[in-house]
Amino acid sequence: MKRMKEKVKNCDKFSKSRPIFIGIDEAGRGPLAGPVSVGAFAVRSRSVLRKFKGVKESKQLSEAQREVWFKEIKRLHRSGEIAFAVSFSSEKVIDDRGITYAVYSAIRRSLKKLTKRNFCTDDSVILLDGLLHAPKAFKNQKTIIGGDESEPLIALASICAKVLRDHKMCRIAKLYPEYGFELHKGYGTKMHLGSIKKNGILAIHRRSYLKGVTGPF
Repeated sequence: MKRMKEKVKNCDKFSKSRPIFIGIDEAGRGPLAGPVSVGAFAVRSRSVLRKFKGVKESKQLSEAQREVWFKEIKRLHRSGEIAFAVSFSSEKVIDDRGITYAVYSAIRRSLKKLTKRNFCTDDSVILLDGLLHAPKAFKNQKTIIGGDESEPLIALASICAKVLRDHKMCRIAKLYPEYGFELHKGYGTKMHLGSIKKNGILAIHRRSYLKGVTGPF
């Protein structure tokens, strides 16, 4: 019992009768192109997290390491031991409604996907990274500053969000090979900015992010 209490230290203010724990994190808040993604990772028992011993949040892992972890996530997802969901908000939504709305919309849709898999209820304990928030209907939610580093559930959610966003950007790269999206994933690297200057702005670029970066357009 003592070990279990230690494992749920981020959730100790919540009732033990609520078995579903969900971690939430986003990826792609800062790029100049492509969507923002939100990952949600759910378990019925935190003991399952033993299978992810040593996991780190996505930014501390190499691309190859993230893919290895994601392969295990998918395996356990298929077996029903865990569930994950990833939702995207497009660059158009980001430009029209702002990044805060875009992320919140993706959080809501990811939780809805988990609900359909019976891995989310109004009583679920939801742990979110940084300043993220779930819909108010979820009373047992907690935002953790630096949660992607301290909470395995959030770290696993960050991997899901990052890997699937990267996959999407690699598919986009095939449509626009001159931009190198498979390398920079839409972030404002020197290579990306040079491609914009040479080839112009695409529909997948976040125009609200380009102001002051590439000059008038």
